[in-house]
Amino acid sequence: MAVTSKISFILSAIITVLLFSGMQMYKSWLISSKLHIVFGGYIGSLVFLFLLTALGNLESILFGKSFQMKLFPEVFMSLAVSLVASGLIHRVATTTCFLFSVVTLYYINRISQETYSTVVPPVTVHTKKKK
Repeated sequence: MAVTSKISFILSAIITVLLFSGMQMYKSWLISSKLHIVFGGYIGSLVFLFLLTALGNLESILFGKSFQMKLFPEVFMSLAVSLVASGLIHRVATTTCFLFSVVTLYYINRISQETYSTVVPPVTVHTKKKK
């Protein structure tokens, strides 16, 4: 079920804050083993995803539905915040957060292209062959 941009902005912002605060509350658990550190990086990439969604919806509310997010400043700002959030946990979590976030960004772009791009069918030209 689809929600409006306002509701999506509110939900994404709340989830971002909850993930960030959860990372800080469970910091000692997240650094207790190598697998938990990687999991901390994954949670950081979720912070990236939801923060990017919140920024996109906020811009959609403020500037209209036709406004598009760009690599700079929206994506870089979301990535920087998520990397700082992961960096507060562990240095390796920052690296894994970056890797997971790049993969997430690739799939977000791919889904966006499939959903919103207008594909013009190629023009075929029929010519008669001479015998």
